[in-house]
Amino acid sequence: MGILAYMQRIGRSLMVPVAVLPAAAILLGIGYWINSVEWGANSIAATFLIKSGGAIIDNMPILFAIGVAYGMSKDKDGAAALSGLVGFLIITTLLSPNSIALFEGVDTSVDGWKTQISPAFEKINNQFIGILVGIISAELYNKFSTVELHKALAFFSGKRLVPIIVSIVMLLISVIFYFIWPIIFEALVKFGESIKNLGASGAGVYGFFNRILIPVGLHHALNSVFWFDVANINDIPNFLAGQSAIDSGKAVVGITGRYQAGFFPIMMFGLPGAALAMYHTAKKGNKDKTASIMLAASFAAFFTGITEPLEFAFMFVAPVLYVIHAILTGISLFIAATMQWICGFGFSAGLIDMLLQSGNPLAVHWYMLILQGLVFFVVYYVAFRFIIVKFNLKTPGREDEDSAAQSLTTDTAKPAQTTADTTALAEQYLAIVGGKENLTNIDSCITRLRLSVKDSDLVDEVAAKALGAMAVIKLGKTGVQIVVGQQAEKIADQMKKLV
Repeated sequence: MGILAYMQRIGRSLMVPVAVLPAAAILLGIGYWINSVEWGANSIAATFLIKSGGAIIDNMPILFAIGVAYGMSKDKDGAAALSGLVGFLIITTLLSPNSIALFEGVDTSVDGWKTQISPAFEKINNQFIGILVGIISAELYNKFSTVELHKALAFFSGKRLVPIIVSIVMLLISVIFYFIWPIIFEALVKFGESIKNLGASGAGVYGFFNRILIPVGLHHALNSVFWFDVANINDIPNFLAGQSAIDSGKAVVGITGRYQAGFFPIMMFGLPGAALAMYHTAKKGNKDKTASIMLAASFAAFFTGITEPLEFAFMFVAPVLYVIHAILTGISLFIAATMQWICGFGFSAGLIDMLLQSGNPLAVHWYMLILQGLVFFVVYYVAFRFIIVKFNLKTPGREDEDSAAQSLTTDTAKPAQTTADTTALAEQYLAIVGGKENLTNIDSCITRLRLSVKDSDLVDEVAAKALGAMAVIKLGKTGVQIVVGQQAEKIADQMKKLV
């Protein structure tokens, strides 16, 4: 497996722990709606909800260890997740300040004893360690989960063996990290500080690269640096923690949330403006079909912040538009950060998250993001319409007649137009990718089938698009992603059953 494909596996697995954030966002959002003063202290109901959501936020590192281990395991088994938990508990316990003090002979009964050990060990419980432990645990699971021991030790064979091996390996990793973690920690902190020192410009640069990396699926890895505690930024958990993060000094009003705020104008307004431009520039005979696609995708972007259906509509057929989209995203994050129009999210930058977080004490002038969004709606519409017409770009509804006819007459695609049955769709996608003989791994994220294949040349892109896929991305000889929309996980599950 190539480096790019492996990085994508990591990025995909990061979505497993991130998927719990909406739960925290809902609990915290409703709690702050009820009472945003003093962390909900004036209301039992608010305190109940805020404390519940905070329990998720405070334990994100361990959720990353469990989620990444599970997400990268070959068969998504609970034993892999358990191994991630075991590994995380060992390394964070052995490298905790108290343990380090014991190893180094520091007297913990003396005030200020922590100044005698590296400050890196006070931050050993973080998402970076969680991700690392999850990756190692998953690889050990994939290698040893089928090992059979001698009959006398048969009980410990297979999946039961993995936590034992993980615990031994983590002892060795802990010894290594005793020496190298302070160096890694210092490098991560310097990187985080360099980004922070760029201020609003840093937010803009991040916004640009966040969009540019979406085609290859590496944006999740980038997001973990800015949104979580990998480089000492931790924007999402600090924002969602609200008043408690302010009181502890982890969050600053007007600053925390700047790596999130600028996405609201893009996802809620900018991309729907692009969708309207693509509808207006579609050929007369294709307007009805284009309208149905664009309307559904725009609603998803506006309400939930899920933008891939819209982005993949022009990402490959008109890459110049996608570069413009990435630039405008960077500009939006820069403007929001500069003006300190701040709102955060637990899932994505849609209306639901905006309303939930509007009561958060860290949400500053959040309503101005709506005004900014209306401006971006016009900017996207004008820019997209002008460029599409000027350069005759083949956006949805403007395809050549031959391509349109081919997509409508592809034999493989006909059943999908008469049935919405997931099993039938899975069977057809299985045929499109070269059959089960060509598949080595099946996975998915929110909108994509993420497949490992023996030969990507066997994947029929035309048939996939005719079946309803928005895009087919080939990553070298063995990696393929098919953007199918929000039913991706169901299709992947059915494909696994068929295989």
